[in-house]
Amino acid sequence: MKARIQDDLYQAVNGEWIEKAVIPEDRPTAGGFAELDENVEKILRGDFADFASGKKALPSKEVGEAVKLYSLYLDAKRRNEEGLKPLLPGLSKILSIHSVEDLNAHAKEFELEGITLPFSSGVTEDMKDATKHCFVLMGPSIILPDTTYYEEGNDTGKQLLALYSQSLAELLKLTPLSEAEQKLYLEDTLKFDALVAKQVKSQLEWANYVNNYNPKSLAEVAKDLAPFDFKGFLKQIYGDEAPETIVVFDPKAIENFSSYFSEENLPLYLHWAYTRYLVSGAKLCSESAHALATSFRRALLGVEKDPVLEKQAYQFSSQFFSDSIGMYYGAAYFGEEAKKDVVDMVKQIIETYKKRMARNSFLKEATREKAILKLSTIEIKMGYPDKIDPFYATLKVDPSLSLFENAQVLQRKLNQRNWDKLHKDVDRSEWGMPGHMVNACYNPSMNDITFPAAILQKPFYGLDQSREENLGGIGAVIGHEISHAFDNNGASFDETGSLANWWTPEDYSAFQSLTKKMIEEFDGIEYFGGKVNGELTVSENIADNGGMGVTLEIMSTIPHADYQAYFKNWAKVWCMKAKPQYIQYLLINDVHSPAGLRANMQPRNFAEWYRAFDVKEGDGMYLSPEKRVSIW
Repeated sequence: MKARIQDDLYQAVNGEWIEKAVIPEDRPTAGGFAELDENVEKILRGDFADFASGKKALPSKEVGEAVKLYSLYLDAKRRNEEGLKPLLPGLSKILSIHSVEDLNAHAKEFELEGITLPFSSGVTEDMKDATKHCFVLMGPSIILPDTTYYEEGNDTGKQLLALYSQSLAELLKLTPLSEAEQKLYLEDTLKFDALVAKQVKSQLEWANYVNNYNPKSLAEVAKDLAPFDFKGFLKQIYGDEAPETIVVFDPKAIENFSSYFSEENLPLYLHWAYTRYLVSGAKLCSESAHALATSFRRALLGVEKDPVLEKQAYQFSSQFFSDSIGMYYGAAYFGEEAKKDVVDMVKQIIETYKKRMARNSFLKEATREKAILKLSTIEIKMGYPDKIDPFYATLKVDPSLSLFENAQVLQRKLNQRNWDKLHKDVDRSEWGMPGHMVNACYNPSMNDITFPAAILQKPFYGLDQSREENLGGIGAVIGHEISHAFDNNGASFDETGSLANWWTPEDYSAFQSLTKKMIEEFDGIEYFGGKVNGELTVSENIADNGGMGVTLEIMSTIPHADYQAYFKNWAKVWCMKAKPQYIQYLLINDVHSPAGLRANMQPRNFAEWYRAFDVKEGDGMYLSPEKRVSIW
């Protein structure tokens, strides 16, 4: 029986489709974002096949290099003949390390070649001064997606580690290691991983972005990382221009570095680094090695099969040439009429947001003025960039090299480019997402919002959709991204994108009280055998709430506005059918609430919902007025 819309908006709108929908064998979900992504990929895969065959002329040299990599990936026969041979030089380099001094001497080379060091590092915008870059440091990654999987009594974690061990054991059989060595390397990998998992941040801790900013002197960090020579590592990269301040994103992991890395347990680290390199590289070797290397991910997400070869080739090429492909997609498939229409919508939403801020009931005038200033300086990045960074013209593919060797060359250049940013000013024209990505984002360090061309299609947006439908779709998403400027993380950044306290203590306390209410609204909701973590998802829930609030205000300016169409399209954009394993994965790791709850929870906070469908007390979608939350 079809759900009543007053009881379950999501099921009433999407239930019939969800019941009939079939999830593709190579994906964990169907519908919504996944369906749009599949369609965009289908278009581009067709174009790549035509470029490769000469049926279509190449649109640029950069796309030409992407097609070379695509064609190289398609040569499965060559990769099957090579086996793991392309990995052997790197694996041998790891085997040549016999002391921490050896590792120190080769640290830069290891990082460039994709051999994982006992920490993670890189260059990004400095939160305190968004015009500059800083060098950041954190602990190494772990095998399972979150530290909670390692907790005592977590059966899912044990099962996943067992699956990982099985696939790794099979991969190790393909290496030159003896049977005894294979067993030892597997055991040591799990031991080292368990030590790291005790120290690194959980997904919940990472969700509080502001807490990443922990500047330390180079001397302090070098002391924490001893016996690894961190000063020497930076000198290898920067010579005499090494940074004197390091921003530690994960203080516990760095301060307790000696609990997982030391002279004594160097073998544990080396065996872990060996297997990490093996698993990563095997994906680019023979088809049998690829299947083994991806089997853990498939089990984790509930995916039945790897994509067909042509899909794999396109997806892999897109990893390195995403900016070039995004530029091509935007220019070829995104209309100027649509771009102008959506930009006008963004501007209207920002202006409406300013009016809402000006009459905000819990902020004092000084704080309201700062918030309005931040709104006035948000930069809009719509569709695709006007130009591509000249760096991408330097990325070249050499067909005489193996697929893995080409990936190494490309990754080296990308790593070096990242390091080279340290002493340069931040380029605010850079895009955080390519034009062919079905997504959108707000960057607190740039104070910009990005809407790739690929998301600007139905049900999110359509020139032939009604204004109300577009407001319930892309409009609410635009409002969502703007609201990230004022969520529990974004609220700590000013209009320049720098960390700054622009709040009065009373105003921030009032905001925190409302944030707490949003956490409570979602926390503990049972969903497909798990529970929603209100604290993990609060930033995205605040953004959804703000996006709905501002677009409903615009709806009030439309004569005889169709609120039912607005709410129905809001529900439609979150339509998703997913594998049970993937739903469980998202509940633990994703900062977004489950799609069904995103559709159903926020409407209950707004009076327009109750008027649109005559929702009354006793209906499933009713929430008593005192429990409703509206922040922005």
